[in-house]
Amino acid sequence: MTSSTSRASAPGGGSSSHPEHLGHVIFIAAAAAMGGFLFGYDSSVINGAVVAIRERFDVGSAALAQVIAAALIGCAFGAATAGRIADRIGRIRCMQIAALLFTASALGSALPFALWDLAMWRVIGGFGIGMASVIGPAYIAEVSPAAYRGRLASFQQAAIVIGIAVSQLVNWAILNLADGDQRGNIAGLEAWQWMLGVMVVPAALYGLMSFVIPESPRFLISVGRNDEARKVLTEVEGSKIDLDGRVAEIEHAMRSEHKSTFKDLLGGRFGFLPVVWVGIGLSLFQQLVGINVIFYYSSSLWQSVGIDPSASFLYSFETSVVNIIGTVIAMIFVDRIGRKPLALIGSVGMSISLGLAAWAFSYKSGVGDDISLPHAQGIVALVAANCFVLFFALSWGVVVWVLLGEMFPGRIRAAALGVAAAAQWIANWVITVSFPTLSDWNLSGAYMIYTGFALLSIPFILKWVPETKGKALEEMG
Repeated sequence: MTSSTSRASAPGGGSSSHPEHLGHVIFIAAAAAMGGFLFGYDSSVINGAVVAIRERFDVGSAALAQVIAAALIGCAFGAATAGRIADRIGRIRCMQIAALLFTASALGSALPFALWDLAMWRVIGGFGIGMASVIGPAYIAEVSPAAYRGRLASFQQAAIVIGIAVSQLVNWAILNLADGDQRGNIAGLEAWQWMLGVMVVPAALYGLMSFVIPESPRFLISVGRNDEARKVLTEVEGSKIDLDGRVAEIEHAMRSEHKSTFKDLLGGRFGFLPVVWVGIGLSLFQQLVGINVIFYYSSSLWQSVGIDPSASFLYSFETSVVNIIGTVIAMIFVDRIGRKPLALIGSVGMSISLGLAAWAFSYKSGVGDDISLPHAQGIVALVAANCFVLFFALSWGVVVWVLLGEMFPGRIRAAALGVAAAAQWIANWVITVSFPTLSDWNLSGAYMIYTGFALLSIPFILKWVPETKGKALEEMG
């Protein structure tokens, strides 16, 4: 059966092919995207605890930055190994392992006896998040009808931004219980310990949801469990499809394939296959524009433009709302206008916003955390920061996860996604640990660097990024 024939009989042929099954597929995708929620929650919840951690363990900014970023090291290792694990034991089992690791991390992080102990538990949690960051997009791409795949794959980023917003609300509630003191006592523990410990709830929910969603039909077919694969395909694509034809199509695409390894990614003049380099480039640009500076150091950013630190929650949460709005816009348009146009719109918008922020911060006075801006430049900085978040969210925040789940050929998909995701976490770590030093050196210069990466992403998209809109996964080659 040809690809065009299969798409005519499968949901890829139109957005109304099997609408009666869309609710079930949405639930499956949302459950898989819970790994993104955990990342968003973890990356933001630590922002509400940094002052207490600094006081509790009497550490400086450099050491504290390392602890904040420690989870990202675990994320890189988890992402790099998740593809191989998923190909061996299945996508669902991989999700369950990730949930266990994150649950253990939440408990350990809430009850540390030393700074290195806290860092260790964050690395363990990061390993679980890294695994989930690879499995989520790959699994969603494999169970989604082609006509809806872009919107469903965007659930990963939607879960991240919702996780960020929820963690800020939880931190605010806990701080209120502790009379605004991060080290205030609540039932025998300090407030910041509760902030980190509450992460057990979404971690456990992620694990429980993994028991009620089906295994990927492509994995089932790869291990000879065709009857189970037919059942899953019926659940997600409807009983009206040519079921034998769909199974035969997947089998044909996998016939010459084997479980992907790192060696399968090698080829060409520059080590990796060209498509792997494109995936790595997408991951690097997504982080090197500096998006996580806004969330990891949001309080410092607002303080630098004259906002009272006691009101930092309000402004950080406002940024999260903008992030959610942008993500919803991307979910609406990613399957309508395509991945590349959306990414280009975002790159142009981010370049302008970051350039304006760099200009505004060139007028700063003061050093360290005690800096301020003139009124006009402060307004520009605030507007620019929010526009940057908006343009990132409606483009690169969603598009990269969608593309990474779609663009790789089946024979290397899991391993290639793992390498690309690992690159993303490493770049995230570099930005996180370097920002305090860069801001002390020249805050405007730091934003100029991020502006440069946003500008460079434009020719990268135009020349190398493929358009995957409407294509069946079996067509990726």
